[in-house]
Amino acid sequence: MILFLAGLFSGIFGGMGIGGGTLLIPALTFLTDFTQQQIQGINLIYFIPSALAAVIIHNRKGNIEKSVLKPMVISAIPACAAGAFAAMLLSGSMLRKLFAVFLLLIGIMELFKKDTGK
Repeated sequence: MILFLAGLFSGIFGGMGIGGGTLLIPALTFLTDFTQQQIQGINLIYFIPSALAAVIIHNRKGNIEKSVLKPMVISAIPACAAGAFAAMLLSGSMLRKLFAVFLLLIGIMELFKKDTGK
């Protein structure tokens, strides 16, 4: 049941643009015996339908700035491939530590982010 709730809230967070992986990856790390590489693979597979639904909804509401879409996609594809290869070369322990540092940095950035009122 806990994994179901983690998946549900990860989907909701992902659809809001918060990043469902920030909940899903720690939940899978603490609640399962999967390796870090398996957990990140699950997150990537999980991301596909979540992202597709979010893109459709946000596009209908006019929330997507299409002028930046092409350069972002063109740069994201090789970056994703490089990240996947790097994740396979690193140990699960190192991946866990890097993800923790990433979450910490994102949290600190959010604490000091200025509210633009949008």
